[in-house]
Amino acid sequence: MANIYYESDVDRSAIADRKVAILGYGSQGHAHALNLKESGIDVCVGLRDGSASEAKASEAGLVVRSLADASAWADVIMLLMPDTDQAAVYEEHIAPNLQAGDALAFAHGFNIRFDLIQPPADVDVIMVAPKGPGHLVRRTYVEGGGVPCLIAVEQDPSGGAKALALAYADGLGGARAGVIETTFTEECETDLFGEQVVLCGGVTELVRSAFDTLVDAGYQPEICYFECLHELKLIVDLMYEQGIGGMRFSVSDTAEYGDLSRGPRVINDSVRETMSEILSEIQSGQFAEEWVAEAHSGRENFYRLEAEGREHRIEKVGSDLRAMMPWISAGRVSVQEASGGQG
Repeated sequence: MANIYYESDVDRSAIADRKVAILGYGSQGHAHALNLKESGIDVCVGLRDGSASEAKASEAGLVVRSLADASAWADVIMLLMPDTDQAAVYEEHIAPNLQAGDALAFAHGFNIRFDLIQPPADVDVIMVAPKGPGHLVRRTYVEGGGVPCLIAVEQDPSGGAKALALAYADGLGGARAGVIETTFTEECETDLFGEQVVLCGGVTELVRSAFDTLVDAGYQPEICYFECLHELKLIVDLMYEQGIGGMRFSVSDTAEYGDLSRGPRVINDSVRETMSEILSEIQSGQFAEEWVAEAHSGRENFYRLEAEGREHRIEKVGSDLRAMMPWISAGRVSVQEASGGQG
């Protein structure tokens, strides 16, 4: 069973006298910086020269420094840049400013797990990973709650790395909900697998394939959209709140029997074999090598696949139907807005 920690388990003095630099001010960056600041921790935000996020961070009352200056000022440096940018930022701005006893922190295990960043042996290396998007991390903190966090320790020359990780998670509000101990390897590999096989890759292909099957069989695209995509939220919300068993209890007997008898035919041994192959690609580093090479060579394949996805007929049907239901996106940040602010 996992080790789970709460506020009573945290030694807040482990971070009380530390200086924390948050590198990046995107979704997670703004939540980390503001929550830590309001928890009484000395924080600054490190951004690239000319970053569009500088004004936002300053307006929020945060001290903004260059990446190098922030790294030199701090003794705890949290990297919240995109995974494929972190190694270059580390080499140019962080490594020259690291000193023995400093702590290097991550919210995802990618760069440590695949040896893209190799910190010196006299620096603590920790992970604090909230299990929710930045806006939720921020909102729940303001409301007096918190989002559960994962913590991990990769290097502990100081002997206090775990206490620091717990105190950092507590500063985010995570200890109010629960902090689960893991490793960089476990977090990274399970996170990538979940994204590729279920949360993003698996779900989108399942939805589009089911939609295509119905439309190609002559059913109206609008009806197919509702049945294969729109109602997915109802089922996911039930699973989120009550687990799979709770969802099955809440749906009709007809739906439950279809789930129990037909689901295993969709996700069969062949699909499970593919899942195992994908997991092996993650574990071996093949996926990481492929993605880093793609990102550093102009992302031609990435943009091609992205464009093909936008052209799928479910996108046009969905756009038209969502326009009939403005309450769905009321108060939400647009895709264009959400894509900015990485620091």
